[in-house]
Amino acid sequence: MSRWSYFLRRLVLTVPVLLFAMSIVFLILRVGPTDPVSAIVGTQNDPQYRRAVARSIGLIDAQGNPIPLWKQYVDFMTSLLVFDLGQSWVISRGTSVTELIASRAPRTLWLGFWSVLVAILVGIPLGFYAGLNPNTPSDYAASFGGIVWRAMPNFWLGIILIALLVQSNQLTGGAFDWATWLGIEVNVVTAPPLQDVGTVDGYLRNVKWVLPAALVLGSASMGNEMRIGRTAVLETINSNYVETARAKGVPAGIIVWKHVFRNALIPLVPVITAEAFILIGGSVIVETVFGINGLGKLFFDAAIQGDLPLAGSLIFIFVLFTLSINILQDFLYTVIDPRIGYE
Repeated sequence: MSRWSYFLRRLVLTVPVLLFAMSIVFLILRVGPTDPVSAIVGTQNDPQYRRAVARSIGLIDAQGNPIPLWKQYVDFMTSLLVFDLGQSWVISRGTSVTELIASRAPRTLWLGFWSVLVAILVGIPLGFYAGLNPNTPSDYAASFGGIVWRAMPNFWLGIILIALLVQSNQLTGGAFDWATWLGIEVNVVTAPPLQDVGTVDGYLRNVKWVLPAALVLGSASMGNEMRIGRTAVLETINSNYVETARAKGVPAGIIVWKHVFRNALIPLVPVITAEAFILIGGSVIVETVFGINGLGKLFFDAAIQGDLPLAGSLIFIFVLFTLSINILQDFLYTVIDPRIGYE
């Protein structure tokens, strides 16, 4: 089977998965306990107004008769498949869902970028270093630190980071001031996100703004990458082909870079790609805790308030993203290890 035939097959197989996922989402959001009409009208109990709202969101027809659930389901699925995401019912009534998502997506992408970057730049180098220097004080320190970091509850870590990065002046009595260290005056909570990123001060402001949430979101992946990276290096460095390369007189640096590191990356591929799944689920809670008005917070509000078009569209995007990451993971396997075929 060729590479393109394999990926075409994978794309076809994602269709039933996507349909099944969105069907479950529709049932949960539409048949669940949340009444979207009550969420929209709030405390207003005018029957005529409630009927007008129900008609505008497609729950009843012009004669006041309820629209069957199956028809609502067909309309919901058809709109998603043609990428007609509709308008928000509750969060920002009358506003295009596409517009809402476009306005919040940069914040979630900024958070996700730094979460993945921190985990990769810290976890993998520490794991590889510990694997190349087994049973040394450095190995013990790195392993112990990775286990402790992995074991720390995220909510506790979030509180500590908020106290350190936001309230450092009060905690340290001025001995350590983040504003002085960065050369800027900024409050993590109230700083406007993703403004003036092109300037040095603006870039530092936005890094500091997202850093606490990024460390919390990437902490679990960081510990996993360190542990798996160390184990992968130890297994690879003791393999037969590495011993053969040593016997041939291949320099140690070439052995490490060409043989050990590349093969040690193979078990890390699912761990790194799984960070995307963690970002999807974790961003909902992390953005809510840290007050980052990104897609996670937007989905949380939409699900709580029964905004079906908005919540359904966000899950639709999350599912598409997850399926794409799965296909990318298979592709990376074949790039890193050519021995892996498409059968």
